[in-house]
Amino acid sequence: QVQLVESGGGLVQAGGSLRLSCAASGSIFSIVVMGWYRQAPGKQRELVAAITSGGSTNYVDSVKGRFTISRDNAKNTVYLQMNSLKPEDTAVYYCNAEVYSDLRALNGQRYLEVWGQGTLVTVSS
Repeated sequence: QVQLVESGGGLVQAGGSLRLSCAASGSIFSIVVMGWYRQAPGKQRELVAAITSGGSTNYVDSVKGRFTISRDNAKNTVYLQMNSLKPEDTAVYYCNAEVYSDLRALNGQRYLEVWGQGTLVTVSS
């Protein structure tokens, strides 16, 4: 069993900052990719940012230059620093991880996709 526990959401004014954290625990051998998704009311869930264990990152265009994703591999934790927040960033943010349970699974590219419970970010205008 693997769990992702998120923290750091809340209410902030436009232009403000928040930092989200997500810690993975359980039967983990390796996590190659960790990411943050968000889902606004009435919209589909979208990828916000992702990071590999080697540090490669990618972002959705709407957050480039404002959000920064990072991770601590030793702690199986991923962060999302969100600056210059806009009302359109309001959404439930979900942590995601591709978890390999052992070396055999890693070699066979068989991972378990795990989701966090979500944390609400509300940006007021």
